[in-house]
Amino acid sequence: MKTRAIRKQLAALTCAAVMTLAGSASAEMVARSFCVFDPIGANGPLFNIMKTAKPSALGWGVNLDLRAYTDEKVAAEDFKAGQCDAVLLTGTRAREFNRFTGTLEAMGAIPGDEEMKLLLQTLNQPKAAALLTQGEFEVAGILPAGAVYLFIRDRNLDSVEELQGKKVATLDYDNAALTMVRRVGASVVSANSSNFAGKFNNGNVDVAYAPAVAYTPLELYKGLEPDGGVFNYKLAQMNFQIIIRQDRFPEGYGQLSREYAAGRYEEAYQIIRDAEAEIKDEYWMRPAAQKLEGYDKLLREVRIALRDEGAYDSRALTLMRKVRCKTNPTAAECVENLE
Repeated sequence: MKTRAIRKQLAALTCAAVMTLAGSASAEMVARSFCVFDPIGANGPLFNIMKTAKPSALGWGVNLDLRAYTDEKVAAEDFKAGQCDAVLLTGTRAREFNRFTGTLEAMGAIPGDEEMKLLLQTLNQPKAAALLTQGEFEVAGILPAGAVYLFIRDRNLDSVEELQGKKVATLDYDNAALTMVRRVGASVVSANSSNFAGKFNNGNVDVAYAPAVAYTPLELYKGLEPDGGVFNYKLAQMNFQIIIRQDRFPEGYGQLSREYAAGRYEEAYQIIRDAEAEIKDEYWMRPAAQKLEGYDKLLREVRIALRDEGAYDSRALTLMRKVRCKTNPTAAECVENLE
């Protein structure tokens, strides 16, 4: 599949995001600004789909002023400063606006699509609305973006132990990733969502982590050539979150928009499956089954440490453990109740 097609798929993945903002009727036309994070900018797939959805927003009584940001940190800061009424961010960056939903990208907390769907179904219920509001901010939609994988330039690095001393492109605002990299003895190379791919592709780092939907648009295959691979273990589940200033939108808008976004989940998962299929089978590195339990234990230790430090929300971790135990009730953690 060509790059243009993949970019179109990426755009569709966040189509529900902008449509969420347009999904609530209003008796009067209101002007609202929307900070849109897109690594490519105003010509990127995320911003373009939101721009093409603007007429729909007008039809629902909301006149959106779309502003493209190639730097997610700047988008978040402008939103925090009140320069935008809504913002599209990744779940980890959204943590400062809602610690509960910002914990949903916790490493190893959601092992697969089934668990993610159960989690989102739970959070879309009206009785969960209180968890989605923190101060003046409300989460008006959560969209799955797929599992996060390790991209490795040398496929001989096929175990956690072999990561010691290796350079890892690490998002500098992601406490979980910083903790994890340091715990395995690897070297942190500060990066952000705009430059991590370049560091990996240019050989400045040995390892990067990303969802499959980033593979073609960010040309991560360049970093895999000729001897690299993608470690087929789901480190986390990435998501996009729409955060709004609650008092700038009609009462009940958040719940309506979340329900609308929920109707787009299957479309999002099809896009994720297509993106994962774009990665050549020869690149996938499949860890031995006996090692998986050790990886799960390591990530659980990281989650608990970050919970105790206050970075992760304990309620979110408990909810995700219950979801895991619903799909795998015989797991030891279902008895231990450490989270």
